[in-house]
Amino acid sequence: MKAYRDLSPSPRTIMTPGPVEVDPRVLRAMSFPILGQFDPEFTALMNETMGMLRKLFMTDNEWAYPVDGTSRSGIEAVLVGLIEPGDKVLVPIYGRFGHLLTEIAKRCGAEVVTLEKEWGYVFDLAELESAIRQHRPKLVAVVHGETSTGRIQPLEGVGQVCREIDALLVVDAVATIGGIEVATDRLLLDAVIGGTQKCLSVPAGMAPVTYNKRAEAKLLRRKKIEQGLLPPGVGGVNPPLHPIQSNYLDLSQLQDYWSPARLNHHTEATSMLYALREGLRLVLEEGLEARFARHRLHEIALVAGLEAMGLSLYGDPSCKMPVVTCIEIPPGIDGESVRAMLLEQFGIEIASSFGPLKGKIWRIGTMGYSCSRRNVLLALGALEASLIRHGHQLEAGLAVQAAMDVYK
Repeated sequence: MKAYRDLSPSPRTIMTPGPVEVDPRVLRAMSFPILGQFDPEFTALMNETMGMLRKLFMTDNEWAYPVDGTSRSGIEAVLVGLIEPGDKVLVPIYGRFGHLLTEIAKRCGAEVVTLEKEWGYVFDLAELESAIRQHRPKLVAVVHGETSTGRIQPLEGVGQVCREIDALLVVDAVATIGGIEVATDRLLLDAVIGGTQKCLSVPAGMAPVTYNKRAEAKLLRRKKIEQGLLPPGVGGVNPPLHPIQSNYLDLSQLQDYWSPARLNHHTEATSMLYALREGLRLVLEEGLEARFARHRLHEIALVAGLEAMGLSLYGDPSCKMPVVTCIEIPPGIDGESVRAMLLEQFGIEIASSFGPLKGKIWRIGTMGYSCSRRNVLLALGALEASLIRHGHQLEAGLAVQAAMDVYK
């Protein structure tokens, strides 16, 4: 007699802003035999993955590799490596994840200055430039795509302003990498963090990062303290430097592990690396521009269907994320009951939101492998049927037809 039943997760159509459905070819790659982490065959895969990540991030940076852990591990690794106690850090907040960057920066001992925008909107360059010049931070940390509100923050010109005052610009691109252009070098981004479980359609468990020589210089100076080559707070360094407080998330050690030296730091997550490499291969095989265009197409079809239902989109349309669509829940409709019906009756999952938007909007993700004509049409038909069952007045069939017109 079995103590526990066999594992058999229900099949789902996942239309959330993450996690999303994983490409079957990625799942297949995770089943391949384990190699030792210093086996030349495996280190060759590590090198290939770094090369693929450079193309994904659109950078010539030497360092582009995954941190083992979910997306937040990459965010923490970059911030704990680049923020010293007492550093002034500027965080523009326009949704939930700006607050996350603020919390992590404070835990690093930073003097955090925040710039807040009403949820549903983003900052213009003049606002960011004014704040950067006024506060003259050591580091600016900004979310590129804010999934809690479905908005995308334009980054054009921000890097140039940061360079003028010698501030590092760190960008959380967890929700955008692989679905929206993240032009690291052109935008003068000093460090960028991606995620696997969104537009890359790889299971959560790795956080790709890249950073340039400006960021590396600070990491290496702090590493000298760890090695006892420079006493903390002295040594002619102004301001005084402090050692990186995390061992597991120490980028200065991780880059040694990913370098030709292969200095042992941790045991690499072998199957996750297989998954990431296969996911990146599929992204590059499709082509970045073609992939971005695919995400835009399915967004347009989804929006057409939602508007045909008479639903209102949330937020400023000029800064809408192509990969996340936020819908205002109609008055008198129980949003959680609709979500439950979608899941129970149709096997389709969409998301609610956080904080001030909880219970007020639905969020539909069109990301990576989940971003397909089939999924968009199924989601629209199921949402329409569920709303009718909940007493919402609308003409059946218009949503799917409007989306089909886009595809035609």
